[in-house]
Amino acid sequence: MSKVTITIDGKACEVEEGEYILNAARANDIFIPAICYLTRCSPTLACRVCLVEADGKQVYACNAKAKDGMSVVTTTPTILEERRAIMEVYDVNHPLECGVCDQSGECELQNYTLLEGVDSQHYSIPDTHKVAQNWGLLNYDPALCIVCERCVTVCKDMIGDGALSTVARGSETIHGEYKATMPKDAYAMWNKLNKSLIGPNAGDHLDCTNCGECSAVCPVGALVSSDFQYKTNAWELTKVPATCSHCSAGCHIYYEKKHTSVSDSTEYIYRVQNEWNYQSLCGAGRYGFDFENRRVGRDAAAFARAVDALKKAQTIAFTSQITNEEALMLQRLKERLGLKLYNPQAYAYAQFLRAYSSVSGSMLYGTTLGDVHESDFVISVGSALKTDNPAARFALNNALTVNKGAALYFHPVKDTLIEGLSKNIATIYHKAGLEEAVLYLILDLFGDKEKLPNQITTYLASFHSTKTITVEESIKEKVVEKVLVKKLNEATGVEEEVEEEKVTMVPKTITKEVTVDENRLLEMVGASATFMETLEKLLAKKERFSLMVGEDLYGHKAAANLARLVGLIEKYSAFGVVIIPPLGNALGVALLCDLDAKAQGYTVGYNASGDFTMGALAHHDLALPAMNQQEGTFTTINKQVVPTNAALPFEGYELNDVVNAVLGTQVALTIDYTAMLGGTQGYKNIAFDALDNYFTNSGESKRGYVLGAYKTATTDEAVAPIDASSSFDATIYHADPVLQFNDFTAKSHQIAAKGGLYLSSSLAATLGIDESHAVNVTANGMTVVMGVVIDSKIDGDIAWVSRFDSSLPTQSLFNGYRFNQAKISKG
Repeated sequence: MSKVTITIDGKACEVEEGEYILNAARANDIFIPAICYLTRCSPTLACRVCLVEADGKQVYACNAKAKDGMSVVTTTPTILEERRAIMEVYDVNHPLECGVCDQSGECELQNYTLLEGVDSQHYSIPDTHKVAQNWGLLNYDPALCIVCERCVTVCKDMIGDGALSTVARGSETIHGEYKATMPKDAYAMWNKLNKSLIGPNAGDHLDCTNCGECSAVCPVGALVSSDFQYKTNAWELTKVPATCSHCSAGCHIYYEKKHTSVSDSTEYIYRVQNEWNYQSLCGAGRYGFDFENRRVGRDAAAFARAVDALKKAQTIAFTSQITNEEALMLQRLKERLGLKLYNPQAYAYAQFLRAYSSVSGSMLYGTTLGDVHESDFVISVGSALKTDNPAARFALNNALTVNKGAALYFHPVKDTLIEGLSKNIATIYHKAGLEEAVLYLILDLFGDKEKLPNQITTYLASFHSTKTITVEESIKEKVVEKVLVKKLNEATGVEEEVEEEKVTMVPKTITKEVTVDENRLLEMVGASATFMETLEKLLAKKERFSLMVGEDLYGHKAAANLARLVGLIEKYSAFGVVIIPPLGNALGVALLCDLDAKAQGYTVGYNASGDFTMGALAHHDLALPAMNQQEGTFTTINKQVVPTNAALPFEGYELNDVVNAVLGTQVALTIDYTAMLGGTQGYKNIAFDALDNYFTNSGESKRGYVLGAYKTATTDEAVAPIDASSSFDATIYHADPVLQFNDFTAKSHQIAAKGGLYLSSSLAATLGIDESHAVNVTANGMTVVMGVVIDSKIDGDIAWVSRFDSSLPTQSLFNGYRFNQAKISKG
């Protein structure tokens, strides 16, 4: 888009043409009040407080777009009168319970009431009783609700649940005289407010993925966390800027903490908040925060055993719930001691990136989730987006709703939530193992055939054939007949019969022979007979293309081939590519550690099983801090190196202490390694305290830094043909339910859960099991006994075997690839 210059209150502002005036003002540090508007979402015009004058005409800043030379005035006597009247209306019958309201001190209704100088009330209407409602993790108090519709908007435009809408309030009618005496925008807003409340689309309960974003955006105390309600005053909390460590998105968060109680000075995290104008947060990040290691003190004997264990170890097994600095420490241990580093998820991902780089010339994919947000055509392959990486799902949904985009979703598991994101998404449920066919299909549909290597164009052509078919076509045939009609002869004044032609169009069905192209790839992946017709409609006027590929591909037996196909799509089509990292800091681990395919011999586990274990969970031999007790950096899905800070203290040892003892180094702090990260992997030698962690008013991320180029030699554009024998009818899928990612989310008190077999109610009925049963799941010659969870968020005939609970050895049921066939029987 081109830049234009507009003037706001006399200040020249260079902005993108077509940008909303409100966003343009914010980006230039000019304040325009607004209650209902959310950056990145569609304007709703619910509050009308953002009224401004543009080129002499009153408009709403959230909905009016910037044009070159436009002159904007943010305050006039008429505008100020409207704003004050609107705030008076919002205050009508609003409960005066600010002293105990959870939003008090950060309430936008308080702030704008004071800003507009509302010191008297000119409007009134009898109030109605509105009963507070409990929605599980949330409480809704309709008496406090101002129906700004932020919750409805963010749920639809950002999250994709579409779980909320406005419902009838059932109130008294506003007295007719107000219409004539009130400013018109204030009256219109009051009329709407008086008729509406917010309600779940599912009836009396909230049916959603429990992200809690609706409570984050609520400007008043109407929607609050059930756990947080009446626990503390907001102004007493200390905000600690940090980064969520659960999935690979690396979302910006604030841990909000203070002492536990009057009698207990122990610091406690009361809630997690996010910069919701610029980045959304899933429920795991919002509610899964109290996973700290409360084991205090330094156990010198356990520390000595840890040092001895590492000195004799042949392998360190670990998860990706570590910082970049800790990953570098582990790499140093490998280099000095010659031991193996075992992290199967990160290893598979690193190998995938290497194979991809043989085509792309870079270990780093070229696109970010920010680019997906801005796309208008998105394809997802190999990821259960609902749960694998919620931020990727949010980006897809935002592209569909705000950009009026379209999408294709390829996956073996049926997902009604993804289907419901938009009428412009086509879901193709293929057999497990057929991801090669899907990527070849994308190359066939979107690749530049003139530039693709000859080997590939020849192979793609082999899937095409032409045949002549007979089709019926409805037409209208012109039929002419002569009829006699009576007409007046004006010369004689006598009515006479004359002959005229009567033309009629008669419907007729004809048959004709046409030559059509048959593409066996479409049939192979299970696309419908009308897929090409649907695709043509979805692609109309689309200009910005993104492809997201996920973890199903990394453990596939043809993973290297799949990676090269992804590289070819990026190189020879209009698609930018995001290769979604697995959980936690998997991208950082993949770049910083030389990982091994297998563990061997005596193994030390870091937040993983081993002969000796270190970590933040209660059963580990040496207690180390959890992520909310550490400083360091993560490498996010957007290829940013971002800092996190310790919210809570930890008085025990850290990994740095152990490494110092083993290697004889004297690195004082873990974050001293931050400036040592620089190297060929794109990291920079920047000190931890020099890293920012915030967003500007325009939404620009000032979080750490973006990885530099990590170039490799392009050596291999050759790809193998599809191995059709790799496809099968899967019965189990290695994936986690909504809100769960690891042992740390599982122990957080608001979303605590146990691992097990998660499945749809229909599949449970077919198998004759329910939640009272334990079941035996048998695959690969192994049987794991687990509980049953009937999950309303899971569809279809494939059961999900959880992986977040390390006490269940569910990885033994799989061969790296996330799908398998298994026998499920009652225990």
